[in-house]
Amino acid sequence: MEKKITNSKGTWELANGVRMPYLGLGVWQSDQGEEVINAVKWALEAGYRHIDTAAAYKNEEGVGKAIKESDVARRDIFVTSKLWNNDQGYDATLKAFDKTMERLQLDVLDLYLIHWPVEGKYKDTWRAMEKLYNDDRIRAIGV
Repeated sequence: MEKKITNSKGTWELANGVRMPYLGLGVWQSDQGEEVINAVKWALEAGYRHIDTAAAYKNEEGVGKAIKESDVARRDIFVTSKLWNNDQGYDATLKAFDKTMERLQLDVLDLYLIHWPVEGKYKDTWRAMEKLYNDDRIRAIGV
């Protein structure tokens, strides 16, 4: 029997034991600057604890600023970002991750995803993500 989600503040357990909140704010199509900053701040004030962004959304900087300015402790916020197609491959992934972290102003990312697997590159991309995971820079990885 499938377990029903009845608590919006509940979490899923990922395969590696990391807990991810059920409910999250996705910021796709939110403009960089005040729009995304306010959206994230208001979501956190309303009780959201998962923020989902991506390099391709071009608003990671605003997400990071909102998290930093929020009254919610960083340890209580689950942040997801995604690697874009042009940044795939081993070295490119490592560089793109560093740029994402700089924009987000974070030391550790909760979940890093391959936005779309690129044929001929996804294996090297995955190896780079495993390195970042093993280096404790990412708590969970996926596609």
